[in-house]
Amino acid sequence: MITQELTDWGRPLQQAIRDDLVPSGTEVLIGVKYCGICHSDVHIREGFFDLGGGRKFNMAERGMKLPAVLGHEPYGVVLSAGPQAQGAPLGEDRLVYPWTGCGHCSVCLSGQDNWCQQPQYIGIQRSGSYATQVLVPHPKYLIDTSGIEPSFAPILACSGLTSYSAIQKLLPSAPNDWIVVMGAGGLGLMAVAILKALGHENIAVCDIDELKWSSAKEMGAQLTFNPNAPSCLQSLKALPSGIAGVLDFVGAPNTAQLGIAALRKGGRYVIVGLFGGEIPISLVTLAQRAVSIIGSYVGSLQELHEVVALAKSGKLKSIPTQTCSMTEISSVLDRLLAGSVQGRMVAQFPASEDH
Repeated sequence: MITQELTDWGRPLQQAIRDDLVPSGTEVLIGVKYCGICHSDVHIREGFFDLGGGRKFNMAERGMKLPAVLGHEPYGVVLSAGPQAQGAPLGEDRLVYPWTGCGHCSVCLSGQDNWCQQPQYIGIQRSGSYATQVLVPHPKYLIDTSGIEPSFAPILACSGLTSYSAIQKLLPSAPNDWIVVMGAGGLGLMAVAILKALGHENIAVCDIDELKWSSAKEMGAQLTFNPNAPSCLQSLKALPSGIAGVLDFVGAPNTAQLGIAALRKGGRYVIVGLFGGEIPISLVTLAQRAVSIIGSYVGSLQELHEVVALAKSGKLKSIPTQTCSMTEISSVLDRLLAGSVQGRMVAQFPASEDH
């Protein structure tokens, strides 16, 4: 098989030829056709996430060893299966749920693999899908996306799922409540599309790149703001009935401070983005305003099934998506770091059976 591997932290990915993978136990072997390219891999390639105050979440200290194959949004054909992989749909195309856990703890058994204390995420703890083949631990993580454009399906397992799960943390809310989306990248645009698909009416988007505002409005946003503008907070607070919820897909100190300050009493701020840093919080006003600060990390297998069903219904509008070759993945990560990608990028792979 062909891989694009991380061999040195902070360096471009390198192509390598490896032996074909062989599934064992309940594993399923996928011949990758498409894989979404996620902004999280920018941080993983660098080797750390910024925790603020000079502290870092170092990938090497958390057990990630090089060389490593990143990529956690695979879509492809089921090539083979281990002897205990009952019901594996051999020869059929499937989307992969990548946020797998240990499979044995109470959290995993309750269906919340993404909250497992010993995660086995594809592309992080497990070898990923910037490769022509990837192993999936169990057939239950394969989702039928028939009727959905194959180049769009991969992003449902990451940006689609992540946005959907974050939105669920704002519910219930009235359709005319104002929801603010911080960031008009792939996650932010997907959140706007999902909110509209769920029947939400009043959506405002904040992004410093005004070139992205038109895409946000095409997805269904009513208003757009520059979060760095001095009048932004005042403009948000002036919206009728105030801001009921904020979805922060940036996760930087300035977006967090703006989002929390903009909330009406009883509002909810959901942080998703991993830009990094820290903010001071007034504990008294946190209680007096009765606001909630909620962290949201990817989503559950059941939530991915719900996202796919929403896409199959025709209610979910496709966000701008471009394809590239697998050899361009590293340069796309550079573009994501620079903030120059509109929507989402998806790598298209050569047929794995040819290798």
